[in-house]
Amino acid sequence: MISAVIEAILFASAEPVTADKLAQAAEVTKNDILIVIDEIEQRYNAPESGLTLLRLANAYQIATKQEYAPQIKAAIDIKRQTPLSGAAMETLAIIAYNQPISKAFIEQVRGIDSSSVVNTLTERGLVEEAGRLDLPGKPVAYRTTENFLRCFGISALHELPPLPGEEEQLSFDAVIEESP
Repeated sequence: MISAVIEAILFASAEPVTADKLAQAAEVTKNDILIVIDEIEQRYNAPESGLTLLRLANAYQIATKQEYAPQIKAAIDIKRQTPLSGAAMETLAIIAYNQPISKAFIEQVRGIDSSSVVNTLTERGLVEEAGRLDLPGKPVAYRTTENFLRCFGISALHELPPLPGEEEQLSFDAVIEESP
């Protein structure tokens, strides 16, 4: 049965798998894959299932449901990763909203050397090199990864919250009262 084949491929894959790759591996059409994906997703949405089907851009991955995280952690004694620093979150936001971008652009926005922060985000699999920009010196361009989407619980970048408009931003032109 094709559903079992697709489920087995998704289970065995450590990374998300595109519908095209699934169709090629199962020797069926992409439309057949999309139908099977919907069936698997419906099964996993049932309350008695501990699994869920993640849709990440145009790829799919089987994962455990978030509500079982404490029990999973207790069972396999997962070590928690240290949370991202403020600098890392700031850098990640700059990349997410402006990608693909160079380190120089990030440093211009932040006003500080960001090499170590970008390297940390790359090591954690949240950003990756996206080729080279067509600028003098051909700097490396960075973009977010599917792991970024998974960690932030979104399936595509358009789901990121909108940036504040000019009227919602702080104004430094306001008069500041001096304390006595």
